Amino acid sequence: MELVLDRVTKQYKNKIAVDRLSAKLQEGVYGLLGANGAGKTTLMRMICGILEISSGEIRVDGMDIGAMGSDYRDILGYLPQEFGYYPNFTAMEFMLYIASLKGLSRSYARQHSRYLLKKVGLDEQARQKIKTFSGGMRQRLGIAQALLNNPKILILDEPTAGLDPKERVRFRNMIADLGKERIVVLSTHIVSDIEEIADWIFLMKQGQFITQGTLESLKEHYLAVVNPGKEEPFNLEKLYLFYFQ
Repeated sequence: MELVLDRVTKQYKNKIAVDRLSAKLQEGVYGLLGANGAGKTTLMRMICGILEISSGEIRVDGMDIGAMGSDYRDILGYLPQEFGYYPNFTAMEFMLYIASLKGLSRSYARQHSRYLLKKVGLDEQARQKIKTFSGGMRQRLGIAQALLNNPKILILDEPTAGLDPKERVRFRNMIADLGKERIVVLSTHIVSDIEEIADWIFLMKQGQFITQGTLESLKEHYLAVVNPGKEEPFNLEKLYLFYFQ
């Protein structure tokens, strides 16, 4: 499967939030790294079809996602930055509710929900009310609901924000595993999340990709452009600080 961004732009009156972005994505984990206000969430909402594109196209295997309609929603999973839930629902009740919104049969939904809650480490909490969950547990539930329809494209907006280091590592491992058989786009401002698991990294600033590549190619970029002629230990944090501070 191939997801193509073709000169995607979002403009609000005189403000350009996303400026002519182009990229081709296939199976793997793509990290979208930038400071707050860079346009990451706007871009992800356009990829999800929630926000209308001002100009350009987003295509899956050559078809515009707007023309695909429900066929596109069937292959899409989304965890927004502020993921809504019903605090008095149990985890299983919430999963079944989301499954019904996605048009999944009740028998499949129940079986698959059990599987996904176990996958994210919530099988023992399936009958607990969500209001008793920690932030990390709620985020794991968010991942589980995004996977209900076995999506081929998974969009995760700041999924590890507010998590403790142990939960963050658990999340990273889960996302890396998910990227083996689908397109995963992970947006964050936490550099270590991207550095550990992304196959390809986009650095985004003021609505544009200012540089992109594998971790190795970004190291070469750093040594050639940021600190030419000097060999030194590299980590993504150094490149991030160069562009964002």
